[in-house]
Amino acid sequence: MPKFAANLTMLFNEVPFLDRFAAASNAGFKAVELLFPYAFSITDIQQRLKENDLHIVLHNLPAGDWDAGEHGIACLLDRVAEFREGVPRAIEYAKALGVPQLNCLVGIPTASVSAQEARATIVEKLRFAAQALEQEDIRLLLVEPCNNYDIPGFALNRSKDGLDVIEAVGSDNLFLQYDIYHMQRMEGDLAATIRKNLPKIAHIQLADNPGTGEINYPFLFGLLDELGYDGWIGCEYKPLKGTDAGLGWLQSIGGVKQRATA
Repeated sequence: MPKFAANLTMLFNEVPFLDRFAAASNAGFKAVELLFPYAFSITDIQQRLKENDLHIVLHNLPAGDWDAGEHGIACLLDRVAEFREGVPRAIEYAKALGVPQLNCLVGIPTASVSAQEARATIVEKLRFAAQALEQEDIRLLLVEPCNNYDIPGFALNRSKDGLDVIEAVGSDNLFLQYDIYHMQRMEGDLAATIRKNLPKIAHIQLADNPGTGEINYPFLFGLLDELGYDGWIGCEYKPLKGTDAGLGWLQSIGGVKQRATA
């Protein structure tokens, strides 16, 4: 059975962020992932991890103004300095919190910029970040390509988009983050794509509540076991009726075992 990590940005929104560590632990998770840790002190997060016997498996590089609709800055030609300043900040958090891999959100190019120009700046920035993280023994993941229905204009939409950028960067420290939901919407053929590209896939996410759509998650989980995938699957979805109520799918397949609480 694959290992599942709770995305604390999306799950357990019934409680304040720092209380979500305890909520995830009580729900049976052993690991968590985050979009961004930077609004909270390293000390506060370390305390929550220790208290709840959890570890963080992934968080993102700084990605611009998220609340204003930015989904990353790696594709933006005029944000090179900001991107480079964000890399050491991400490394500081990752090293202090024991995070083994970081994710880079490439973002939405401005309308006046060509696809070729956006791709060139993505490659340059990822090359810089991959080298910086490699020096600190941290693995950088290329953001999962995202579907252009939920995020119109996102720079990378298909598995091949991400793999082509990885090849252009030419770093052994750059991998694909594969989101099952996004790739089902954009290209389908999930099993064959995972099977073909697993050596370049270092993290997997699911962005819809399993059992609510057309994806056969139990089949895919079995395939990942068959292929020997030993990474984590991040549960990065917004529950329909509260987090605990929406975790029945995970408990039914033995993915987590809820802990007894006093």
